[in-house]
Formats: sequence, C-alpha cells, structure tokens
Amino acid sequence: MTTRETVKRILITTPLLFVFVTFSVFAMLAAAPGDPAIDLAGQNATMEDIARVRAELGLDQGFFVRYWDWLSGVFTGDLGISYSRRTEVTEVIASRIGPTLSLTLTAIVLAVLFGLLLGVVATFRPGGWVDRFVSLFASLGVALPQFWVGMLLVVGFSLQLKLMPATGYVPLSEGIGPWAAHVTLPALALSVMPAAELARHVRSAVLEVLDKDFVLTARAKGMLTPRIYAMHVARNAGIPIVTVLGIRVAQLLGGTVVIETVFGIQGLGTLTVDSVLARDIPTILGVVALAAVVVLIVNLLVDLSYRFIDPRTAQHAPA
Repeated sequence: MTTRETVKRILITTPLLFVFVTFSVFAMLAAAPGDPAIDLAGQNATMEDIARVRAELGLDQGFFVRYWDWLSGVFTGDLGISYSRRTEVTEVIASRIGPTLSLTLTAIVLAVLFGLLLGVVATFRPGGWVDRFVSLFASLGVALPQFWVGMLLVVGFSLQLKLMPATGYVPLSEGIGPWAAHVTLPALALSVMPAAELARHVRSAVLEVLDKDFVLTARAKGMLTPRIYAMHVARNAGIPIVTVLGIRVAQLLGGTVVIETVFGIQGLGTLTVDSVLARDIPTILGVVALAAVVVLIVNLLVDLSYRFIDPRTAQHAPA
C-alpha cells in the first residue's frame, strides 16, 4: 500500500470511528431510560441535590452540546471524568487495560497456533480420521458459548485437578509462572471459537490451493510436500487466513466481557459491565472508542499485509 493509499484509508476510517461508532453509542446511551444524576445523588437526595449533580456532570445541556464537548476533548486526550469513580476516564482505562491486553494477545497466539496446526494437518489426508476430528472441533468450537467453555475449564483444571487458579489475575511483572497460571484458562476459553473458525478456513484455503495446476506440476517434478506447503501453499492461502484473523480480533475484544466476568479478571470487560450498570457514560464511551481504534488499526494492518503475502494484489490496487 502506497503512502497516498494509506492517507486515504486513514481519512476514511476517522469519520467512521467518530461518527458511526461513538455517536451511535452516545445516542443509545442518551436514549436509555433513567437519569444518571438520580443514581449518583443517592437515595435520600432532594430535587436540588439531583439538579446540582446534573449540572456538575453537564447533563443539563443539550444532546449535541454534550457530544461535542466529549468529542472535542478526545482530540486532546481527555475522555472526560468517570461518573461513578470521579476520576479521569483515561486513568481508569489505563488501570484496567493490562489484564485485557494480556488475555487478548495470549488468546490470539493460541488461536493462530491451534488454528493453523489443525487446519494444515487436516489437509494431509482429506476424509481421514484427523480431518473428521478437525471438522468436529471446528463445528463445536464455533457453536459452544465461550462462557460455557470457560466454566468447563474451571471445573476440570481448577476444581477437579487443581492445576490452575479459577479466578484472578497476576501481572507479568510478578513473574512468568504466576502470570501464565492465571491467564492460560481464560485465554484458552477465549481462543476456542477463533481457533475453530481459523482451522476451518485454513483447511478450505489449503485444499483449494493444493488443487491448482502449479501445485500438481510441483508434485510431478518430485518436490517434497513440506517444500510445497512452504513455497506455494502458505502464500496463496495466506490472504483468506489473515482476513479471518483480522475479523476475529474484534470478536475477541467483545469476548473479554464474558470471559473476564467468568474468571473474575478486573480488565476492560468487567469495567464495561460495571459502567453499564452504573450508567457511567464517559467510561463506556472511552472503552468503545479504544476498541474501535484497535479494530480499525487491525483492519489497516490486514490491508497492508496483503501486499507482503501476495505482491500481485498491488497490481489491482486503486491509484
């Protein structure tokens, strides 16, 4: 992707982020029943107390004025003040982003390893017992709810075998062992669905490439199977695989809400749940904006990776 195309991409995704994502979420939160000022003022609050809280939070202003105040603050790095915690949203998010980042990155690594391994192994003998096992795993992995998988892992590895802790999180700074012990089960639960879908797409993409004439020609010339996979299959099957992985990153971020609740991890997922229950609009908007930025960056990286996986795509790129 050229510099001009990259700049054009950024100019397109920026309005998409702030108009279609943050504005939509802001509108839905504003249309929700109830008044955050009443909840924050307390049970025995008078009308004067409620009016004072509403004025302090800026809830007495119009919808577009409140949205513009929040949006203008985003450009300066100010996401507002949390209603329920009375601290800056950036500080609240910074204190919770570590567990979610560790969980998401570990789940991505596990999904890629298991998805690629199972998908490629299934193509060695299509229709064999390994292929049927991979197909069964892919079907179950996509269908099973993540919270149910997480509870099964807790029952099996924590309550029965007592190999790993059932809840909590230990940062990496306190040691690799304690960190890995706490992050392995939730990362596995979060990675099952993307690993299953990735394995299915890898199998389909690899089998499609193996039927191409240039692969059949390579086999006829006596090229070994590992070299065929490395030289021909990896590049030609890479684009659909990277596309699926890019889509699943957004779903992994959404899955942390459930997984962190099941395993008692205080990350962005539980922060979102607590903020929704407390009607903490600035915190919700801050988490949504952060997630949207991550998704858009991942999509941009996926587009850039197409040119490295298969340079032939550059020939058809728009000027």
